[in-house]
Amino acid sequence: MRLCSACLLGVNCKYDGKNNANRKVIALAKKEVLIPVCPEQLGGLSTPREPMELRNGRAVTASGKDVTRQMQKGAFEVLKIAKLYKVKEAILKQRSPSCGFGELKLLSGEVVKGNGIAADLLRKNKIKIISEEML
Repeated sequence: MRLCSACLLGVNCKYDGKNNANRKVIALAKKEVLIPVCPEQLGGLSTPREPMELRNGRAVTASGKDVTRQMQKGAFEVLKIAKLYKVKEAILKQRSPSCGFGELKLLSGEVVKGNGIAADLLRKNKIKIISEEML
């Protein structure tokens, strides 16, 4: 049993109201239990919502609104789910400001090193993170 970014399973929870359905992740879901999570939604952000990026540890939307508090709340909700089900691994959407692990995408399109807020919290709590690209 693993956590999984809900967008990878075809859930329309991306900032633009769409998804990041991934055929490998969906095929895996037919073989094992993947618990879908969307830290942004669990933190109270709407779908669709303004795109955002991480700047100096803060989650900031394209219009400059700081949504760090919501992103942190969503990360802690994901961690609660992981602990409830004793999950030790998560498949998360690469480059996302919440789920990205090792790489983040800025609003400019530039890719930089770093971890999303939820991915970082899970990692600090000894949950192994892999991206859909690692499958």
